[in-house]
Amino acid sequence: MTAAALDTHGSALLDIRDLTLDLADGTRLLHGISLSVARGETVGLVGESGSGKSLTARTVLGLTPARAVIGGTVRISGAGPEDGTRSERGTGSDGGRSPLEPGDLRRIRRSDAALVFQDPRAGINPMRTIGDHLTEALRLNDGWSRSRARARAVDLLADVRLPSPADHLDQHPHELSGGMLQRVMIAGALTTSPRLLVCDEPTTALDVTTQAEIVQVLRELCAERGMGMLFITHDLNLAGSLCDRLVVMKDGAIVEEGPAREVLRDPQAEYTRRLVAATPRLQGDDGAPGTDGDAAQAMVEVAGVSKTYAVRGRGPVHAVADATLEIPSGGALAVVGESGSGKSTLARMIVGLEQADAGTIRIGGRVVDAAPRSRAERLARAKSVQMVFQDPYLSLDPRIPAGRAVADVLQLHAGLDRAAAQGRALELLTAVGLGEEQAVARPKTLSGGQRQRVAIARALAIEPDLLVMDEATSALDVSVQAQVLDLVADIRRRQGLTLLFISHDLAVVRRVCEQTVVMRRGEIVERGATAEILADPQHEYTRLLLDSVPVPA
Repeated sequence: MTAAALDTHGSALLDIRDLTLDLADGTRLLHGISLSVARGETVGLVGESGSGKSLTARTVLGLTPARAVIGGTVRISGAGPEDGTRSERGTGSDGGRSPLEPGDLRRIRRSDAALVFQDPRAGINPMRTIGDHLTEALRLNDGWSRSRARARAVDLLADVRLPSPADHLDQHPHELSGGMLQRVMIAGALTTSPRLLVCDEPTTALDVTTQAEIVQVLRELCAERGMGMLFITHDLNLAGSLCDRLVVMKDGAIVEEGPAREVLRDPQAEYTRRLVAATPRLQGDDGAPGTDGDAAQAMVEVAGVSKTYAVRGRGPVHAVADATLEIPSGGALAVVGESGSGKSTLARMIVGLEQADAGTIRIGGRVVDAAPRSRAERLARAKSVQMVFQDPYLSLDPRIPAGRAVADVLQLHAGLDRAAAQGRALELLTAVGLGEEQAVARPKTLSGGQRQRVAIARALAIEPDLLVMDEATSALDVSVQAQVLDLVADIRRRQGLTLLFISHDLAVVRRVCEQTVVMRRGEIVERGATAEILADPQHEYTRLLLDSVPVPA
């Protein structure tokens, strides 16, 4: 532990000493983890997928794998030693699991600590209202009346800066945006006024403005309530802007820790140096590589395209309004903007998954039809245009192992026999950072980042002319993200691949794309060279996006 951490030990809300976790077969997942979080302090737990970040946080709250054996000590205490309250979990003399009973763990989760998960839609019952989600614990555990609990729910939603909080109590999760739903998750975690807040990648899939709002909410809540926060993330820029100290994990062990500014500016561990080097920046000399494509020959032409949806209770929603853009063959164009700006709708129309209400779309000079008339036309389009979706779990067949998902595409479109397709599939999975173990695994056993790598490998398998990536790298670790982006850049150089890149990460956009268009409420409000837009934005909305990008202190 660092000197700073030791100095706060007396008032630590969370104190972990020599924590180990072994599976029933003897496999050790956590190797002697020691860290602390003090009152009012935010500690960032950073590292790649599989480093043990989330497992450490879950072990703190007793959410460990079945039959796991825990060693070491975890103490979750009150605001300070003077209050006399302390919850302790440890191995006891027998070296087995925590001696605390389920009732003790429930008490810790109800009064001492709370966890905010990465995916709010997976953490809230879609069949129940927001009010039900927020009042259940108060009514069942504390015996509050329905009216008193609903009043408390309104106060909590106001605390997380959700506009018109009372209006949302009777809504269901699908009626709220991702950012709004994440605020509801945070409000739910605050129901019992915890002293320690554990946040597991709470902003990964959010656009930069919503992320900035959520981070500001968390920062203010910690200051107002005197909470400590353990913040798990793979975004080093975000960690550097929010956290007081950073703890870097690799393979279930801590490799470095210290003040956030020192760790990011002068990393001591080789692993930390690799993470910092792989983190994209808004400024620097590593911008988009450019293309040798013929600018006079357009691969994608969008002219005056519009799309309107009829939404019950809201009337018509203009998702895309009179959009016009062009991507030269071999070029890379980024489309940026907040959730609901029309980015994904525009992309789906370009690949033919949605029919435009007005305007024309051409790919390679041919008009895109949302409903190909024959199997041959569908196969031809699929071979020419591939799309990587934001949520890989919904785009992968849960019954099919990762290697077969890629091999089937090669057999269908490239005409390879099964053996050759399997060999090439393994090469592609290796190129995106996966191995033989993941090749035989089904999607449900893979992490979100691993599933996205499978989806990217599958899309690149048939070497399409146009690749559309819809927030395809937002869930990836910085090193894997860099690996995937380098792979895409290499294919662009070798094969003249044209890229349409949708992202909320402006630093990644700078690295990948020569041209950028900015969308807001369905309209394109700014366009031009990426370097020029990021250096000198002309529209106030673009300036807002840039101002929302987290910058390490």
